[in-house]
Amino acid sequence: MTVATAFAVAAVLALAVAVLLVGRAAVATHAARSAADLAALAGAHALREGLDPCTAASGIAAANGADLPVCTVDGHDLVARAEVHVDLGVFGSRAASAIARAGPV
Repeated sequence: MTVATAFAVAAVLALAVAVLLVGRAAVATHAARSAADLAALAGAHALREGLDPCTAASGIAAANGADLPVCTVDGHDLVARAEVHVDLGVFGSRAASAIARAGPV
């Protein structure tokens, strides 16, 4: 194996790892968006039914693999922020977050 071939193989492997990490971050972002949307809908429904909206929203977020650090009632709407933690290898662990609002139409 020549030095040039070794560098080419290393470059291809580095690119593959970078694509994998970007993919993991994208999946976490989509999961956070879905969890926030579903949590906000569940919380808004619970609010309409006279139940604790943040308990309902938190349960739905947890069922979708997300944390719910922010849950607030704004009039008849519920605002939820969901976070999904993703391990990015040598770059550490990061949180992908998303905010959603739901209420009566």
